Amino acid sequence: MPDAKTSNVTPPHSAGASHPGRGVFLLELAFAAFITHIPYLGIPFKWLESFFHELSHALATLVTGGIVSHIQLFPNGAGLCFSGGGMPVVIGFSGYAGAALWGLTLFMMATWPKGIRPAFALLGVMVLVVLLFYARDVLTMGILLVLAGLFFLPLKLASAPWLVMLLRLIALIVLLNALNSPTYLWGLEGQGDAVLLSNLIWIPPALWIALWLALAAGCLWLCWRRVNALINCNKI
Repeated sequence: MPDAKTSNVTPPHSAGASHPGRGVFLLELAFAAFITHIPYLGIPFKWLESFFHELSHALATLVTGGIVSHIQLFPNGAGLCFSGGGMPVVIGFSGYAGAALWGLTLFMMATWPKGIRPAFALLGVMVLVVLLFYARDVLTMGILLVLAGLFFLPLKLASAPWLVMLLRLIALIVLLNALNSPTYLWGLEGQGDAVLLSNLIWIPPALWIALWLALAAGCLWLCWRRVNALINCNKI
């Protein structure tokens, strides 16, 4: 007769691995903020936020009936999406908003035990799709290959708690960059998504920036809510 204790064995991607406590969440958030401010180490993560930003522009273009020509990424974390047609207001708003929503989605998947590996696989496939269909210059191709490696490499390694932590960390970095990137628009004159939207709809650029910041902050707050909800579920 088997020992009854064997039925309580915790699998690799169990609640303990994928459900961070409040202290762990705050430490990961602080570490994510630290990484984004390191001159060279933070560069690939800036590429990551730029990728999600331009990907959101591209998806909004396609969904609203437009055509995407190509996507261009730069070493400093900037990017461009070349497209035609579609709904300009939706396309212009989607960049910063989409980056924040992608960060929230990644965090939710990182706290779902069965969603860890599918999340990395999905992200890797999305990068490869952009690489194959929308990358035209060598620099953009190189950046996308680095990002693909960032997502596919963990799938080749052993399943471990650090894999879950890595996905949460990536999600938080994307969110923090989404919270920080719109602030650079304050000093831009006559350029940027906020000015584009202001020209389309008579709403000052400052209000668009504030809206993006509020959205990113709200997504970060939802991550905190997710952590608290998981803690309360574990107490039941």
